[in-house]
Amino acid sequence: MVFTVTDRAKVPSIDDLPIDVELVEDSTDSTLTMKLATSTREEIESKTPILIGHLELFLREELGADEDSQVRDMFSRAYKLLDLKDRPTRETTAFSVFLFNRDVALLTRQLLWIYRQRREDGDA
Repeated sequence: MVFTVTDRAKVPSIDDLPIDVELVEDSTDSTLTMKLATSTREEIESKTPILIGHLELFLREELGADEDSQVRDMFSRAYKLLDLKDRPTRETTAFSVFLFNRDVALLTRQLLWIYRQRREDGDA
């Protein structure tokens, strides 16, 4: 599709596009089915930026945090996980990176469920 200068106003903002639910499911499934004993640190670490990106997407969505204390709690947990001082570093053990990724994946799955519910209900 080609857009001209006059069509520019019609181009949707990236913020208006829906979240790719299947991609989020695949990424989180891949992390949650990963086994520590059979995964290398590189394999574990390769998932971290993808998971963080998915979690950040949900924090930009209107998921009802103003009205729902459980959603607000999930957002608080997400911000804590995303805090740079709490993220794994090169010195962090592979086990800790593995657990961090699982925590991010689980929380992302919870927010994905809420996102789906709100879209089905027509709230988003």
